Amino acid sequence: MNLELLNHVSAFIWQEADMLDHGEFDAWLNLWSDKGTYIIPIDPNETDFENTLNYAYDDHHMRQLRVQRLIGGESISTSPRARTVRALSRFRVLGEENGVVTVRCAQNLREFRKDVLKHYTADITFQLKREGEGFKIQRKLIQLINSTDTLAGIGYIL
Repeated sequence: MNLELLNHVSAFIWQEADMLDHGEFDAWLNLWSDKGTYIIPIDPNETDFENTLNYAYDDHHMRQLRVQRLIGGESISTSPRARTVRALSRFRVLGEENGVVTVRCAQNLREFRKDVLKHYTADITFQLKREGEGFKIQRKLIQLINSTDTLAGIGYIL
C-alpha cells in the first residue's frame, strides 16, 4: 500500500468536501478537469450511466449551471440555503492507470434546513487525474445507499 498516495488523495477529497460545506463553489469548480463527470445514479447496480436515468449526470456546463442555481436564489429547493457537514472515511486506493488514481470512500452527510436535520450516506468513487503536484477530478460517482427510495429535493451538491 502506498501510504503517501493515500494521504495525498485523502487530503484532496477532504478539501473538496470542506469547499462544498462552506459554499466555496468557484474553488470547487476549479477542482474539476474540463471533461469531468459528476454522477449520482438511481439504480445501485447500474454501470452505464450515460444511457440510464440518474439523479445527476453533470458535465462541465451542467456543473456550472448547478452552482448558478445554488447561489442565484432562483430555486425554491435552495432557499434558504442548507447547512451541511460531510464526514468522509474508509479511503481506499483502487488503482492507478495512465495518471488517473481511482479512490473509493464513504461519505456521511448531514443537512440542516428549515428546522429539519437529514442524513445521507453514500459510497463515493473518485477518478483523480494527476496534474502537476495535485489532482483534477475526472469523475465523481456518488452511490447513495438509499438511491432507490423516495428522496426529497436535495438543494446542494453531494
